[in-house]
Amino acid sequence: MNAEIDISNVTLKTERLILRPWTLDDVDDLYAYASVEGVGEWAGWLPHKSRDESRKIVESFIRHKKVFAIEYQGKVIGTLGFEEYREAEYPELEGKKARELGFVLSKAYWGKGFMTEAVTEGIRYLFEDVGLDAITCRHWVKNDRSRRVQEKCGFTHVRDSIHNTTFGEERQSWCNILMKEDWKKI
Repeated sequence: MNAEIDISNVTLKTERLILRPWTLDDVDDLYAYASVEGVGEWAGWLPHKSRDESRKIVESFIRHKKVFAIEYQGKVIGTLGFEEYREAEYPELEGKKARELGFVLSKAYWGKGFMTEAVTEGIRYLFEDVGLDAITCRHWVKNDRSRRVQEKCGFTHVRDSIHNTTFGEERQSWCNILMKEDWKKI
């Protein structure tokens, strides 16, 4: 079952990053990376066309209280969110508290270990502080970067599925799970 999440008063720190709630002061940082071709498409959305579009997304992040801003050296470089997972796709999680983890990182910071660092701390938070039993995570079949982050963080591929992008394209994705008991062994 989908557990309740509220990150509005939560700040997490890693060696290089701060994971924190969004503020309206972050709009320009979001627009700076979300408007770049090749970033959002890997997460299923098109590049932002205006700062107003980015502002509406930040307002949504603030209102729904389930997406962290990933901050590095005073600048927001990505997101780490805890969405509701599709319970029908994961019958093995019946009776367990879970959420789906999603993430996006500015193209300028790819390949430097930032996302693995952020996801690792997000997983710790969900299991230790929130008390989840499991975390799901998906990636498009061709998204090798997301696949590698998920593998490094201990997720196991459980099945393939078809999901729609926000721009109406159907894509094959891999559905992955990380169980708390498996995470404890890592």
